[in-house]
Amino acid sequence: MLGLAVKKFEDDFAAYVGTAYAVGVGSGLDALKLTLATLDVGPGDEVILPANTFIATALAVTAVGALPVLVDCEETSYNIDPDLLEDAVTTRTKAIIAVHFGGQPADINAIRQVTERHGLPLIEDAAQAHGATYQGRRCGSLADVGCFSFYPSKNLGAYGDGGMVTTDNSTLAERIRELRNYGQRQKYDHVIKGVNSRLDALQATVLDVKLRYLDQWNRARACHAALYRELLQRLGDLDFQQQLPDTVHIYHLFTIAATQREALRRNLEHARIQTAIHYPTPIHLQEAYKDLGYGPGDFPSAERLSGRLLSLPMYPELTADQIRHVARSVEQFFTDPTKRYNSASAQQSQ
Repeated sequence: MLGLAVKKFEDDFAAYVGTAYAVGVGSGLDALKLTLATLDVGPGDEVILPANTFIATALAVTAVGALPVLVDCEETSYNIDPDLLEDAVTTRTKAIIAVHFGGQPADINAIRQVTERHGLPLIEDAAQAHGATYQGRRCGSLADVGCFSFYPSKNLGAYGDGGMVTTDNSTLAERIRELRNYGQRQKYDHVIKGVNSRLDALQATVLDVKLRYLDQWNRARACHAALYRELLQRLGDLDFQQQLPDTVHIYHLFTIAATQREALRRNLEHARIQTAIHYPTPIHLQEAYKDLGYGPGDFPSAERLSGRLLSLPMYPELTADQIRHVARSVEQFFTDPTKRYNSASAQQSQ
């Protein structure tokens, strides 16, 4: 239910991000869906988004009846390639969604040049970018609208699900308030056909407390990332996500790119080091989106990254000794093949 706890967190989060308004909703996916609906995106329209993102970004477009139009990413920043945007714009394009992959802000100024040239709204998918900054401004305040997720694993995570829309547009904010609560302007006064997507008061209370510590936790993540880089940079078989100039990366993910990703992952798991892959199958190769007509080779950068990226342990409470243990295990894999764990050989010996 909505109430004072939700309103307080909305006000505090808006102040933190640097926007006039913040509207709490049920999830990050709902934040994107309600934003697109408020912008009157619907059947027959197209929305441009990166091929290298979680499927929720595309699902939001599909949910309002529009067509996701994918654009390849930069292999250095892992974010949408601004140089490819112009060719993706058509007369049916209604918006562009920029995703801040892993907590690294996308190149908003370059993307803005395209949206302003064509009169298109720009939406930030900031689900992984709580507290990240671009030229001194926080993600969520860089575009017409910002959309956040508070899934428990996020840098600012709830104890359940939740999302937020941030904007300086009062009309847009008010419409999302109505949409999230059955289309009500006030109780039993339904002015539009809405949905039930309210940020729970308990989650808002938890998030409001955790917001006080977010910058501290993000600084810890940045220190962890610096140590990882220091320990791993001499390994020629690895690449790291490039940080754009004048940005603050908040390292929701710390990813490495390795040509022997699967074997490395098995070895780390054998050493009791948990890893993750973001994302093993790009959107255009998912069965759910085969109707878009894309195929292998259409987005080569996203496809190469999908086969190389590996997320190493990253959370504020990591210790330097734990990071050194991970780094030693990665280094051993590349420098001493005789000590590699081979799962096939292990099974044969049993």
